[in-house]
Order: sequence, then C-alpha cells, then structure tokens
Amino acid sequence: MVVRLTPRSRQILEAVVEEYIATAEPVASSVVARRRELPVSPATVRNVMADLEDLGLLASPHTSAGRIPTEKAYRFYVDSLVSLRPVTDKEKKEIARRCRQAGSGISGILRETSRALASLSNYMGIVVAPSFTADIFRHIEFIRLGSCRVLAILVSCNGNVQNRLIETDQDFSSDELIRMGNYLNELMDGLTISQARERIREEMQKEKNCYDSLLSNALKMSRDAVRLENENIFVEGQASILDQPEFSDVKKMREIYRTFEQKAHLLKLLNDCMRSEGVRIYIGSETPMGNSAGISLIASRFVTSSNTIGLLGIIGPTRMGYSSVIPIVDYTAGILNRLLKEN
Repeated sequence: MVVRLTPRSRQILEAVVEEYIATAEPVASSVVARRRELPVSPATVRNVMADLEDLGLLASPHTSAGRIPTEKAYRFYVDSLVSLRPVTDKEKKEIARRCRQAGSGISGILRETSRALASLSNYMGIVVAPSFTADIFRHIEFIRLGSCRVLAILVSCNGNVQNRLIETDQDFSSDELIRMGNYLNELMDGLTISQARERIREEMQKEKNCYDSLLSNALKMSRDAVRLENENIFVEGQASILDQPEFSDVKKMREIYRTFEQKAHLLKLLNDCMRSEGVRIYIGSETPMGNSAGISLIASRFVTSSNTIGLLGIIGPTRMGYSSVIPIVDYTAGILNRLLKEN
C-alpha cells in the first residue's frame, strides 16, 4: 500500500523518527513541537501522530504516552524523507587508511574494511569475500574418467572454472554425459551459481523427473558440482553494538550474529545485491534471514579485478542513523572497488 502524507504529516513523522533515533525513547508530541520548532501546537502534533498511528507508521508502547516508529515508518523515512550527510574528510581518511594499511592481500583489505565500517558507525561491520557461487552460470560439462567416475567442469560468465570429481552409482557413456550437460545448461541458463543450486533442488523435488532416470542422475551430479564452498566472512563490532539498548540482551544478539554468519543467508544477500549497483537497505523483516526483528542492514556490492562480486555492509538496530550510515557504506564500496582493481 502506497502511503501518501501531507507536508505537515511528513514533517512530524520525520521529527518522530529522528528523535527516536537520537534517544531510543518513545517520543511525545510536546517534545516534537518544542524541539523541532514546528509552527503548530502540541495538541495538533498529537492529532497528527494519532493519524500516523492509524496508518501503521507509529506505535504506542504500553509503558509510555509517547510513540515509536514502526518498520513501515523507517521504510517511508529512508525512501522519502532522509537527508543524507556527506562523508566527512576525516571519515574518508579513516576508511582509506584502514583499507590500505593491510597491504596488497585481499583478505587483509576485506578484514580492515569490516573494521572501518564498525569503527565509523559504532554498529557491526560485515564483509563477505567474493564467491564463485555469486557468478553467473555459463556452462557445465561432464567428462567420463572411468567406471563410475566423472569430472564435472563448471564455468561462470566471468571465466572462472571449477572442477569437481564425482563418484557415481552407475557408469555413464560419453553420449549420456553430453545429454546431461545439454539439459543442465538449458536449465541453469542466466542464473548465478547459487541460484542454479536452488533450481536443481526444486527440479529434484518435481515428480516428473522420476520418469527419466538419466535426467534424474544429471540433477544429482550437478548438485554435487555446484555445492557451496567455504565463504570468507569478516565481521567486526560485535562488542560495540551491544551498547545499543535494543541489543542489551546478549543471548538475542548472539542469535542475530550467528544468523548473519550462515552462508545460505549471506549468499541470498549477495544474489540480491548483485542485481543492481548502489546501496541496498533492508529494514527489520525485509532482511533475507531469520531473527531479524529490530535490526537493519545497509549493504552494497563490490567488484574485484576478475569481476567476482562481494558484499559489504553495516548491521545495526532499525533505529540506526541512516543519514550517516548510508553514505559511509556507499563511499566504502567505491574505495574497495578501486583497491581491488589494483590487486
């Protein structure tokens, strides 16, 4: 549902969101009227806030007369109201210093990048190293090596090649392996490697494939060929984020941290981010992972010299300072792109 607000309602919603971001306390109408110097009375502000609550943009905690923004309010704020603060010269120097001090090693650069993101935001910085599974699928070929042994050659559009030795339950002829390859190349055309893996899983669940033993075996072999590899994940700032009121529950924070380390979730993020350039913003339940209530992720892709794609971002409460964090993520992705082109 598209939300349309009057200029006054937009102004008051912006005031409530920014006041709550700053204080983490429910916002009263008198506070909005006084601190924002709006040319209206607290009573008018209160009426508008009641209307915003009816629209699902504000909520009233049981313990307070004030109101807090909902996920829907944060989304409206990010899409329509936020004024982005330029990255300061000091922040630019800090990002460049941390990213460059690691030398020429890519792992060192990515680790320092996550530290820079955490340091500048006081939230959690995350960097996911480029993965073959984020590449676009181009071609798969099976080569018979002997009885019940097949070499699977998987090629991405970036020119990356991955070889897998597969032990099969039965012996296949060269003609049968060619037929398998043709079937899979058509099935996975245009997908990322990880999307291809999901497509294979879906096809294996379809009953129709049970009637063709050869195609069923092709799916089983391709599943082995595109299985997930270990991901290099760099996460910093776990301690500092505990200072946020929302994350005072250490057990809850530990669950969130484990969730963001799960490779399947991170690959889903990679697939989402790689479709478009620029910063992507996930608020609360929009994040492609579980246990996400109360958290937001601001992420951007970066590209290496071999055109493989990685992910960097900042994880924090939905009550995060979007106006400053969004530019930091965007600027850092640009710096990382340039650095990795040199390596």
